[in-house]
Amino acid sequence: MTKVLEEARAAALRGDVPVGAAVVRGDTILSLASNRKETDPTAHAEVLAIRRAAEEAGVWNLRGCTLYVTAEPCPMCAGAIVLARIDRLVYGCSDPRSGACGTLYDITGDRRLNHRPSVTAGVLEEECGALLTGYFIERRKSRLPGRLQKECVE
Repeated sequence: MTKVLEEARAAALRGDVPVGAAVVRGDTILSLASNRKETDPTAHAEVLAIRRAAEEAGVWNLRGCTLYVTAEPCPMCAGAIVLARIDRLVYGCSDPRSGACGTLYDITGDRRLNHRPSVTAGVLEEECGALLTGYFIERRKSRLPGRLQKECVE
């Protein structure tokens, strides 16, 4: 998770939502990625990490792999996790607005689908949540007129 937090911080430095992801098989990191949503709405960290891991492994089926991500995946990313047959998902903080792994939806636990990864939530939850919260506070402040920015800080 510390590696995915580093990826998330890199996204924030680029002005993107700070989410990082990694696909791991055994002790080997197959891929690391961070959000690139500001240039492509489908370029979520999870999707990028899954694409790169499939390229690295030479197969689309990522059984035996774990996906680590700083925030609970959205419906699109949860669908990609199921379709890639990832065995395990580990994430940091929940997402009450679009979390699709148990918070708002439960795509990864839906028995109607052909694959259900095990899910571990809350790993480094405070750090992951603080990174996202800080990013959105700064983003909102930068959109306010100068006098209101000062009031938000106080």
